[in-house]
Amino acid sequence: MRRAQADRTPCAPVRDRIADADIDAAYAIQQMNIDARIADGQRLIGRKIGLTSPAVQAQLGVDQPDYGALLSDMVLPENGRLHLDDILQPKAEAEIAFILGDGLDMKMPTVVDVLRATQFIAPAIEIVGSRIANWDIRLCDTVADNASSGMFVLGSPVRKPEGFDFTGCGMRMYADDNLVSEGSGRACLGNPLNAVAWLAARMQAMGAPLRGGEVILSGALGPMSPLSTPCHIRAEIEGLGTVAFEFGE
Repeated sequence: MRRAQADRTPCAPVRDRIADADIDAAYAIQQMNIDARIADGQRLIGRKIGLTSPAVQAQLGVDQPDYGALLSDMVLPENGRLHLDDILQPKAEAEIAFILGDGLDMKMPTVVDVLRATQFIAPAIEIVGSRIANWDIRLCDTVADNASSGMFVLGSPVRKPEGFDFTGCGMRMYADDNLVSEGSGRACLGNPLNAVAWLAARMQAMGAPLRGGEVILSGALGPMSPLSTPCHIRAEIEGLGTVAFEFGE
């Protein structure tokens, strides 16, 4: 997968080389690739949650989300420009970012623990991409591919989580003036807090608990939108704010 990214040429599915159901092996591949990037000078700054939509879970035959790592070279400034060849087979999805003030190093963390640990929330767009040719993925493929991560943009304003309607907040995302995705907090495991609590439990069990200062991308609030032609991408999340970037040369 590192070669696919470096050569800008998608590769064959990983499931052709490991057992399709061997998720532990897929996460081991993910970690090896992350370790290599950190050795090259990148820094772990947070985590992303994927497969938070029941429809996507059903498509891949799974009953829980997956996760990947966010590194320092994955941050795209708000209103920055993503070039056509920066990410393989890019798609955009809007979500809520959690910026942790405290860590979540406890067994069976709850949504209350998540709220207490969260310093700010912000609108975000994750630009997902697949190193797997034609997005021909199953669960082990996307896990090994760092949960199909690419880059992300944080919008403004940031705000405290108290009083925010995590389930009812509406989301609309536009390419130029065309509506390309809409949804709400309910699309993300019923509530984005549920997704972050799931991740916190998983990472604590893995011996790598979420830490204060980390950014957590909690999962899409609506369908992904492919990026193929130059455009201005803007997402609006009710009660939270907007986030945008430019795509193209």
